[in-house]
Amino acid sequence: MIVAIDGPAGAGKSTVARALAARLGFGYLDTGAMYRAVAWLALEHGVPLDDADAVGALAEAHPVELRPRADGNDVSIGGRDVTGLIRTARVSAAVSPVAAHPSVRRACVAAQRALLAAGDWVCDGRDIGTVVWPGAEAKVFLVATPEERARRRRDELEGRGETADLAAVLADIERRDHLDSTRADSPLRAAPDAITVDTTGLPIDAVTDTLAEIVADRTSGVRS
Repeated sequence: MIVAIDGPAGAGKSTVARALAARLGFGYLDTGAMYRAVAWLALEHGVPLDDADAVGALAEAHPVELRPRADGNDVSIGGRDVTGLIRTARVSAAVSPVAAHPSVRRACVAAQRALLAAGDWVCDGRDIGTVVWPGAEAKVFLVATPEERARRRRDELEGRGETADLAAVLADIERRDHLDSTRADSPLRAAPDAITVDTTGLPIDAVTDTLAEIVADRTSGVRS
């Protein structure tokens, strides 16, 4: 069974997906970590982020691997563990332009589908319900106001010891929203059969409860 959770940056996808996976006893797949790993590698190699051919070649030559663990995923690219290196503000700013390249998306989507082909998963990203796994039994699209999402991202960065200006984080959120929703390949959008949930001002437990109810409703009759 696949539960697809899509939405923009800072909507709470990863936090809620991890909590829901733990509650359901499912595996958790953070597809955004794959694009972050490619973005990190492009930055490390000094590859221009807008050079589709160069970034695509990098992604194809250095496969990304996700290894599920209890509280998330370990991430490696080209055999190097980058789990602790891909959540910085610098990488966040690079993710959307890198993820817009069709060659990068092809490489990452193929790896994601291979993982999802067996077992039960809660999977979060931008295009799970529309491209990666359109047959997911339950699809949710999380949203929140840009200001709320910026505050969450600022708190996340500061929790990692980075200095984060709220206005700058908000500007980056709005820039990423534009890039993600207007890219030609797999743009950010809700699947027609996804349920939209506004997480603004809601605690994680409340959102997780809502999603658990959606999963139960969507799968009643699918499983005995």
